[in-house]
Amino acid sequence: MLPMVKIKLTPLILVRLGGLLSGVGLQSTIYVRRKAAIVPGFDSQTSEGNTHPRKKEGKGKQRLCSLADLNMWSIIPASSLKAVMLGRAVMMSKGVTAHRLSKNVTFYMNELAPPVSQYQTKVSKDHKPLMLMLPWLGSRPQALGKYCEIYFRTGYDVLVVESEVQEFLWPRWGLEHGKRLLELLQSEPFVSRPLIVHAFSIGGYTFAQLLVHVSQDTNKYQALMQRIKGQIYDSLVVGSVETMATGLAKTVFPRAETLVKQISLLYFNMFRRQTVDYFNTSINAFWDSPITAPALFFFCENDTLSDPRAIEELIDHWRKRGIDLTAKNWEDSTHAGHLKRHQEEYLTTLEMFLHSLHFSPLKAKM
Repeated sequence: MLPMVKIKLTPLILVRLGGLLSGVGLQSTIYVRRKAAIVPGFDSQTSEGNTHPRKKEGKGKQRLCSLADLNMWSIIPASSLKAVMLGRAVMMSKGVTAHRLSKNVTFYMNELAPPVSQYQTKVSKDHKPLMLMLPWLGSRPQALGKYCEIYFRTGYDVLVVESEVQEFLWPRWGLEHGKRLLELLQSEPFVSRPLIVHAFSIGGYTFAQLLVHVSQDTNKYQALMQRIKGQIYDSLVVGSVETMATGLAKTVFPRAETLVKQISLLYFNMFRRQTVDYFNTSINAFWDSPITAPALFFFCENDTLSDPRAIEELIDHWRKRGIDLTAKNWEDSTHAGHLKRHQEEYLTTLEMFLHSLHFSPLKAKM
């Protein structure tokens, strides 16, 4: 049985618990008004400011419960709190509709903004560029919402695919997660859409798990490889197993960082065949990625979760393979926090990169 939390439904509690429990991997449930499913096998939901459970009205009928029905108290899965807050943060944009496709996948349709210039002649939404966003572990909804806003103003739809800590601790589950993502990108309504990938921190690991499957059968996934027009990596976790353990401790259990790091190293050593060997497979798939679209890297010199020398080696290797590559490195910054620390430089670099892909530049500053 999944652990549950009894809480009073106030915005402050939602924010605190959403940030605290985002990496625990509890079952997620979000209650919103339903629309018809847009992806086979997924429960599509659209957030319209209603986050209340449905109450049955007779046989087969349902209505939205009010907070009065709950007496301001409810027993709800902890990971749903972040989904609620992220939906609220992103829904501040007019014309953006959130569709919950599964527990960790949300599709934001930018309905009012016109498609970016290269695709304005194509009326069909099937050819509107899609931003695949792979957040860092434990990302706060308000922080992630700011990145979504950048792409909404540029005219993109955004598909947010979140990762969970158990997919990192037991890589077989990570591979399954990557496989599901791969299948989603090849299903309606995404199968014909040009893609740009923006991965933060452990989100790069999630994308690497997808690349493992692609590398095993490049002929099967040739169309997908050609649809990816650009790739952006922010604070990519690169380095030794110790770097991974440090990242895990800092991200999920920062108050017990030293203890968690030592336990993680012991765990990786004891289950090397089930963890480290899988990590090496993912690293090799990423190092020799079959995706050769232009790439942009954001990193810094003082990031304990990302070895800057290892990033530079990867960049040099990709350049030798003929990949058009842009890199922005800061002496002092914050892991997955470069936008906050260096907003003007970050947005300018991102705008120039998107412009090089023949997409419209950012229309406004944050």
